[in-house]
Amino acid sequence: MVTDLHVAYIVSHYPHKAFGHDGGLGTSVYNLVEKLRTSGVQVSVFVYGQKQEFILEEENVTMYSLSDSTAKFLKFYFNRKKIEKFINHKIKEKNIAIIEAPDWTGITAFMNFKIPLIIRFHGSDAYFCHLENRKQKRKNFWFEKLAIKGAQAYIAPTSFAGEVSKELFSIKNKEIQTIHYGLELKNFTNDSPLVYDKGMILYVGTLIRKKGVLELPEIFNKVRKEFPQAKLVLIGSDASDIKTDSNSTWQLMQNQFKNNDVQHVEYLGKIPYNQVQNYIKKANVCVFPTFAETLGMVTIESMAMQKAVVNSNIGWAKELIIDEESGFLVHPANHNLYAERIIELLKDDSFCLKIGQQSRTRVETKFDINKVVFENIAFYKQIINQKN
Repeated sequence: MVTDLHVAYIVSHYPHKAFGHDGGLGTSVYNLVEKLRTSGVQVSVFVYGQKQEFILEEENVTMYSLSDSTAKFLKFYFNRKKIEKFINHKIKEKNIAIIEAPDWTGITAFMNFKIPLIIRFHGSDAYFCHLENRKQKRKNFWFEKLAIKGAQAYIAPTSFAGEVSKELFSIKNKEIQTIHYGLELKNFTNDSPLVYDKGMILYVGTLIRKKGVLELPEIFNKVRKEFPQAKLVLIGSDASDIKTDSNSTWQLMQNQFKNNDVQHVEYLGKIPYNQVQNYIKKANVCVFPTFAETLGMVTIESMAMQKAVVNSNIGWAKELIIDEESGFLVHPANHNLYAERIIELLKDDSFCLKIGQQSRTRVETKFDINKVVFENIAFYKQIINQKN
């Protein structure tokens, strides 16, 4: 048990019942906080951009809901200074030793703390623009660059995300520590891996271009030519599309499905998280053809539930899956190979089950929060000791 450490986190979303469920960044922080809490670490979580202000205390964790500044001019600046003032007061009052913030939007730009600040590269706007080959707004880069410059240390969930971020922001003389996201594996179990909906292909995530969903209509068409009974189930929020100015990526997808394929597609929208898990258990194969990610929580969640996954093969994904052993890695634009891998799994039940079992073993080895938590604690203490 660790009893001499108080860690704080700055987040925009947090999947506690007081704030509502959130995927990705919020989930990864929540998983870590929960394990730190039960390990005896004191934790403060500052959730900014909220409509109401309140304080919620639970065992070893205090959550602060912070509203935005009411300033009419330079709101981005005064909002950050409001957060900074509140947090610095709590640092002194609660004896917080170290604080962590995400890279996205550079929330800690213009902030100064009396304790070490760690930036974790969950995925900056600069990072995603780079992977998507999009032009980034100068203001966004400036905020992120300024925030990163003010940090004493850095963590990335994959070495790929760390190296790309290091180059984008010209980080010199400071190493970026790779610490994977972790899962509480007892919450991601599948007691009946032999029970699933034959032919069901599942995608979970936002319907947005960068997640590769616009590749799925062509891939699905090729799958159905070999496996006509295949069914595609999509779960996640619909998003607008920057490239076409469409307000619905789902609408774009519908227009791209060939023949009568769309009749074999079910879009469920955003559903409660416990229901998502039930769909993962029912899936024959899970697909994540994303072009831009730092790690991909839902990928390792699916693997933990013994599902065969056909994933993107870009950078970060090679740190999640061993190709042809704990899943498949295929570039999303390679429709023929992507479809072939799905078909291979759909047609061979024993092979699909074997891949699912090996994917569970992979997650147990690399992404067990009970191991990952101590990597985080050791790094925090290292940075605190350097400061002292």
